[in-house]
Amino acid sequence: MKTTPKMMFFVYFVMGLLFTFVAIRSSSGTVWNVTTIILAVAATLNFGVSLRMLLIHFKLKKKNK
Repeated sequence: MKTTPKMMFFVYFVMGLLFTFVAIRSSSGTVWNVTTIILAVAATLNFGVSLRMLLIHFKLKKKNK
């Protein structure tokens, strides 16, 4: 099975959602602790990569037409 940018978009997007969920659950009283910040940064990077994969998918789709 070939890995497509569309499939990678879904994988990274779900990972970003999971990191966001864990960051919200790990905040105890304040969001300014190291664990929450690291998880939020990881979620942001995953959302960025997922957006990039979605853009690549649309570029490839446009190119193949």
